[in-house]
Amino acid sequence: MTHALPTIRRKSVHNDILARLPAEWTLWPRDNSSVNQAVQDEDHPLPPRLAKKKLRFPTRPVVFISDAHADPHAFEDSLIGAGIIERKQNTEPDELRQFKLTKAGKKSEIVIGGDCLDKGPSNLELLRSIRHLYKLNARVTLIAGNHDLRLLMGLLALSRQKDIGNQHLFVRMGKKVVPLFREVFDQYLAGTKWEKGIPSEEECRRRIFPDADWFKEFPFHAAGFLTAEGIEREVHKMDKKCHNFERHCRSAGLSLRQIYAASLKCQQLFLRKKGEFHWFFKQMQLVAKRGSFLFLHAGLDDVMCHVLLKNGPRYANKAFHRNIQRRDLFSFYYSPIANTFRTKYRDADLPLTDRGVKAIHQAGIFVVVQGHVNRQQGQRLTLKQGLIHLEGDITLDRHSRAIEGLEGHGVGATLINKKVGIVGISCDYPTAKVMPPKQLQSLYAPIS
Repeated sequence: MTHALPTIRRKSVHNDILARLPAEWTLWPRDNSSVNQAVQDEDHPLPPRLAKKKLRFPTRPVVFISDAHADPHAFEDSLIGAGIIERKQNTEPDELRQFKLTKAGKKSEIVIGGDCLDKGPSNLELLRSIRHLYKLNARVTLIAGNHDLRLLMGLLALSRQKDIGNQHLFVRMGKKVVPLFREVFDQYLAGTKWEKGIPSEEECRRRIFPDADWFKEFPFHAAGFLTAEGIEREVHKMDKKCHNFERHCRSAGLSLRQIYAASLKCQQLFLRKKGEFHWFFKQMQLVAKRGSFLFLHAGLDDVMCHVLLKNGPRYANKAFHRNIQRRDLFSFYYSPIANTFRTKYRDADLPLTDRGVKAIHQAGIFVVVQGHVNRQQGQRLTLKQGLIHLEGDITLDRHSRAIEGLEGHGVGATLINKKVGIVGISCDYPTAKVMPPKQLQSLYAPIS
């Protein structure tokens, strides 16, 4: 049975967006696009200790939007679709940052689930849209994504003395970061004497790429930090990226000298206090706990579960920032902290076992809200190792959608509200998916 959807502000100025979103809702479907097999299976084993636990919803309504990947129109339209912002009068649909908070927006928290960067069409415009939310005094929580941190690691590695652990981190950003360098070059360097002080093409190549002996030495350097599968995967990935990175730069019309100049400009923009985007990494958090919900980009492993149990989210976020500032980038980027924004629960990733799940439950966390794993038919609830994950990456950016055969940019958001429960809205699913609080609780304490 479907019902009219009351959660979206139906103003005529937003007809173009509302026409793409569902106008009705159903109870959370049990199809494969909405839940995984473990949730569908009525006989799945659940820890008895959870039967007496009661899920606590965030005290304030939360709107979760993740993986906008440099698509500012997808991001702003999703906030409009969630009823959080509205366009100012007499503005065109394509105008960016011409919005104000709604009454609901002033009462809600906007959790941006990471991966703001890469792919396109405009990294800088998306960052400016997010910055505009801060200027409106919106309650914004910005979560670290793997694409975001890849840029940071690349910029930091380029500014530090080369070692086996860090010299691959610039090229490791890969082809998806090239559009950002193109934007930065066009907006800040084109038409200037950017060549002054920039070394030769060959010297830029030497500074950007890992040394010839990296592939031989890295497996020994990483032993004890990464799993054997993780080391093999990293070396294979870097072999491919080293062969293709310069070709991707030239396809974008950039020489290695221009890439190097743009990276130095990015260091000014993102890493210096007076830089236009210095706020981006400064505001970033690793995790955010709201009630029984933990918001992060990718997932957990046993070590991070015990860190959260023993020390809590505030400590984890402080450790995240302290580790970014350390000289040893390798120890940070391959640590359990970084696994939180990188894992896909593969053999190459640090493991989440029953031991970790028990710890995270003891910490009062029963639902992980994540991005990172993109879905083409709206949000998906999964049960992984007995821990509920709400997957909220609904393929918003037009670049990914074109590759996957989807039209235009995406629109949608995940709403978490103690009165309504979880509401998944997506332009790629015919109805909004609603899971009331009692139904969510029943996943941990099935009704016999």
